[in-house]
Amino acid sequence: MNRITLEIPDETVLALKLPAEGVAEALRMAAAVKLFELGRLSSGAAASLAGVPRVVFLSKLADYGVDTFDLSEEELRKEARLE
Repeated sequence: MNRITLEIPDETVLALKLPAEGVAEALRMAAAVKLFELGRLSSGAAASLAGVPRVVFLSKLADYGVDTFDLSEEELRKEARLE
């Protein structure tokens, strides 16, 4: 597993209005959602990046304004094979 370290300005942490320990989780989820939305990660891979089960990840997409099932027929087949 790879580890990436980010330096986050104090102002950004304050703006997120999260406890310090929740910032990493929020950033992982945001990155996973965006990469899924861009088609760079499957929902399963994005869920893994976010550190949550796939069902939880899919349910959180609406919180970010991302359609859960905005998939083409080919993408839907690919997702079905990943189960």
